[in-house]
Amino acid sequence: MGGMPVPPPETTPALRWTVPVTTVLTAIVVAVPAAALSGAAAPLALGDAGPFVRWGMVLIETVHHLAAALTIGLLVVAGFLVREGRGTHRRRSAARVAALSALLWAVCAAAILVVGFGDLAGIPPSSPGYLSDLVANLWGLELMRLRLIEVLMVALLVPLAAAARTRGALAWAAALALAALLPLAYGGHASGTDGHETAVTALLLHLGGMTVWVGGLMALGLLLPVLGSALPDTLRRYSSLATWSFVAIGLSGVLFALLTADDLGDLGTSYWVIIWAKVLLLGMLGCFGAVQRRAIIDRGADRPWLFGALAAGELAVMGAAVALGTVLSRTPPPSIEASEGTDTAVYALTGYPLPPPYEAARLLDVWQVNWFFLLLALVAVGLYAAGCVRLWRRGDRWPWWRLLVWVLGWAVFVYATNGAPGVYGRIMFSQHMVMHMTLMMAVPIFLVPAQAITLAYRALPARTDRTLGPREVLAAVVHSRWARVVANPVVAGAVFFGSLIAFYWTGLFELALTTHTGHVLMVLHFTLAGFAFVWSLVGQDPGPPRWEPPLRIMVLLVTLAAHAFFGLAIMQGSWLLAPAFFKTIEVPWVPDLLADQQVGGAIAWGVGELPTVVLVLMVMVDWMRRDERESERSDRRAERDDDAELAAYNARLARLAERSGR
Repeated sequence: MGGMPVPPPETTPALRWTVPVTTVLTAIVVAVPAAALSGAAAPLALGDAGPFVRWGMVLIETVHHLAAALTIGLLVVAGFLVREGRGTHRRRSAARVAALSALLWAVCAAAILVVGFGDLAGIPPSSPGYLSDLVANLWGLELMRLRLIEVLMVALLVPLAAAARTRGALAWAAALALAALLPLAYGGHASGTDGHETAVTALLLHLGGMTVWVGGLMALGLLLPVLGSALPDTLRRYSSLATWSFVAIGLSGVLFALLTADDLGDLGTSYWVIIWAKVLLLGMLGCFGAVQRRAIIDRGADRPWLFGALAAGELAVMGAAVALGTVLSRTPPPSIEASEGTDTAVYALTGYPLPPPYEAARLLDVWQVNWFFLLLALVAVGLYAAGCVRLWRRGDRWPWWRLLVWVLGWAVFVYATNGAPGVYGRIMFSQHMVMHMTLMMAVPIFLVPAQAITLAYRALPARTDRTLGPREVLAAVVHSRWARVVANPVVAGAVFFGSLIAFYWTGLFELALTTHTGHVLMVLHFTLAGFAFVWSLVGQDPGPPRWEPPLRIMVLLVTLAAHAFFGLAIMQGSWLLAPAFFKTIEVPWVPDLLADQQVGGAIAWGVGELPTVVLVLMVMVDWMRRDERESERSDRRAERDDDAELAAYNARLARLAERSGR
């Protein structure tokens, strides 16, 4: 027929009985060590709820962690790693099992919610009035509230995973499953310690890395009968993901060490003995990964039985690690000497001690490391630098100054969130406004010209098997209808200005001052809102069509005029924003709260001048470059067609002149 031969369909056996049997065996591998070690679980300080609660919580939490890891692993593998072939149903098989494991996850989360209340209150579930007390404290106690949120999120995940069939739907389900780990991070065994934000960051890294690593390997083992020819590519991609997970877990261990050890004596406590055992298991898992890469991936992954044998051993080690993690969550950490200033209202509301009195000399020597934002900046700089090196090594051009402005942008971000603006911005309105304006107006002016999206397009490899890799996800986001709306200058300007009104004239401001979640969301939102606004004006990356320069300049001037009005309203205002918070903390060297707030308004008003000039100049430069490119295109077109356009224009003028002369 002259056409290309159609490849035969890939015939792979159905999962059938291998799924439940393998799942049960894996559960036993994990649950048995946990049950054996559950004797280490000590009653909580409020009282002993009885052996049923103590032992039950360990076993339920172990199965809970197993189900969460399996769900996330299946969705990640199906959404991002495995390709679909003719006659195969790999994604459907993964989605079906993921829905079942998500259901088990939801049931275990609900059981932890019910049984865990007895663990918190120190009363057995058989006590009179247990359920009524549970309902009464369901939203009032922070840990119970977090557990309830997890139950609701996982309950939503079950039908989403059951209905998912396409790679996009599975990717969204994987994102929701990973988001369901957030309540666990906020309610973990170290999240209530001194240094709450560091503890949450560490636990989030640990949970994310461990669930993707463990769950991914479990998913590969379950899907092994249906992977067929897709096994080599899937395993190679999983290996890269496992490497990132290994690094995340290692970083989490370092952060936990900073929180739970004051001196060398703490390293011999029962809490640290369990940590050392987990470190040993982590090293063993790293060795397993190296063996897999050398013995299977480098040789083409043509021996599935070898992968199965190594995976079984690795899952056994992972099971012991999960069991130790469950026991660690019920083991009290060593007592750490409290930092100075932890008995103040400032510490009670913000989680940080009162900094030294504010003065200009403190702008450079006062720092409070926020590991979440610091790691975010380091990863962003590292990935950008790796992309530059990849382009340079293959001989492609990429201006060095773009790397410089990218590094400068993230350095400014780190200073705003970890330096004096971030430290004093928690208790002084004026310094809070310095941090806010820096994030919203200074950081994006550095980041946008770096053209990180263009660099990623050129540096990331494209996948040819219709799976979602980093480049494909980026392209889907950049060219989505959502991006077209957000990148519209009018919409971006409205979000830029409207966010100020919605944030400061509602309870969101006080929420950001008193909670870790509110603070993180505030920083991320205002940084992204500023980036979207600047990108809509001067961005050169692939994306939605750009407006003409005159229209962009008009939007810029109107938006920043509204921004100046916001600063003027605060500067001349006679009311106090977040009064309950600022009056409660009573910072001794801020005697006049309203005067400090008015200084913040002046900062908001004055800071907008320089960015406005810079942005106008950037738009004008873009305008001139557009005219130059259009002129060059016209010249090349004229050379090709002997200036046919000009000849036609002159002929038209001649005809008009002839008509007017009659």
